[in-house]
Amino acid sequence: MKFTIQAVFKRSVTIECDNQTICYAPEEYSVLLDGEERARSTLNVLTVDGLQPDSDYTLSLRTEDGEETQSFHTEAESVLLDVRSFGAHGDGETDDTIYLQAAISACPKDGTVYVPAGTYLSRPLFLKSYMSLWIDEGAVLKGDPDRNHYPLMPGMTKTTDGTGEYNLASWEGNPETSFASLISAIGAEHVDIVGRGHIDGGGAEGDWWQNPKVMRTAWRPNTIFLNHCRHVRLQSITVKNSPSWTVHPYYTDHIGVYNITIWNPSDSPNTDGFDPESCDDILILGTKISVGDDCIALKSGKYYMSQNHHKILDHFTIRNSFLERGHGSVTVGSEAAGGVINVEVAQCIFDGTDRGLRIKTRRGRGPETRYDGVYFHDIIMKDVHMPFTFNMFYFCDPDGHSDYVQNQSFHPVDDKTPTIGTIRAENITCTGADACMLVAYGLPERYIENIVLKNIKVDFLPKSERKPRQTIMMDHFPEMSGRAIYARNVKRLTLENVEITGSDDTEPVLQDVLDYDSVHVSIN
Repeated sequence: MKFTIQAVFKRSVTIECDNQTICYAPEEYSVLLDGEERARSTLNVLTVDGLQPDSDYTLSLRTEDGEETQSFHTEAESVLLDVRSFGAHGDGETDDTIYLQAAISACPKDGTVYVPAGTYLSRPLFLKSYMSLWIDEGAVLKGDPDRNHYPLMPGMTKTTDGTGEYNLASWEGNPETSFASLISAIGAEHVDIVGRGHIDGGGAEGDWWQNPKVMRTAWRPNTIFLNHCRHVRLQSITVKNSPSWTVHPYYTDHIGVYNITIWNPSDSPNTDGFDPESCDDILILGTKISVGDDCIALKSGKYYMSQNHHKILDHFTIRNSFLERGHGSVTVGSEAAGGVINVEVAQCIFDGTDRGLRIKTRRGRGPETRYDGVYFHDIIMKDVHMPFTFNMFYFCDPDGHSDYVQNQSFHPVDDKTPTIGTIRAENITCTGADACMLVAYGLPERYIENIVLKNIKVDFLPKSERKPRQTIMMDHFPEMSGRAIYARNVKRLTLENVEITGSDDTEPVLQDVLDYDSVHVSIN
């Protein structure tokens, strides 16, 4: 079986099988390290750990049909610092913050801070460049539940010369003061967070989820916040119980995420799983996300950040991953005033989410708000109520229900009008759909430019098991049940080899769709 070595760390390696199957390989395979079997798997993405730094290895995948072998060399490590040597107790009761931070601060270039088995109660920690944080199997880094123990991070501070701004925190697209995250990296390079241990944000123990939309001293923290960093990698860890967004890369480039798990309770508010904001070059492989809001949300700030610190979210790729039990499997927006381009989601399983591909924006986001080059392919959706929803009337923010945002009449195009370009979805199977297959609603003054759905098969739940649902979160729009295709204010809609079974419709419902092209479309 052919495979690609995707990431080599100091003590581990992640590989991806080279095939077109979704998440699982066509057959079980053996993993051999230097000729010795280390594991058997059916997953397309696999991590092998227990390696030594600065060492040569050969790795083989063996099936009944043969064997593929590749060689690699692990990264060098200058020193391994055990946090218990710095005084950390790991008993779940002692505040271990100063001991953990001491080990991080003392770590030299290319060193590793090692967190062995135990529960380490901690206040916020700050990582630095050229280091690894290794949270070993059986170790839990647990966030202090008392918000009074968290420092404040100012959203924006003027530089001393008065000509610039220094941005330390963000809340839902604006530079606002927030509590420091359990783990932060600010302006750091070449940072790895690895291991099979857990990072517990403490959301379930504190009062973080009470009055979640009310700012109390400061806004809620993330669990992991990566601010203006470069070359950051996460591997194998589990991140859970986040006070708000779980992993939040912010103006950070070159991000690798391999085989991690993100888990928050289904009723935990605004606990998105992975929210890259104004980032470039992101790769996610073999990851499982199950949360209380969007599993993944691609963002680039609101109007102020777009105009004053503009940066597009660019080059986002996720493959062979499981996205479960969220409001949206992969969402673009709505805090994406800087634009989102070049998105590829492939070989993934969406299971039990409200929406599959969810795109949302609104008037007021600004001229840089362009979503384009969004490509979904080779995906299985199970019990996803609404596989595709594209909404340009999203009612977020304090003015979200205002006439300016929600009026469905034509408004003159101005410097705050957003744009949705081309969205393509191919080779997708959906079972257990409920409310709709596709709802796309553009602005009357700026239509959605191009939607292409090809090789799509959707089976609806029986009518007795469905219920009306809010599909696109806009005012004056009816709940839906069993709706196949509803499109309004779209320049071009192409349907090719689309089969929809069990819906209440027999034809698409189209209004102000300028160019509609259909080939082999069946709705019944």
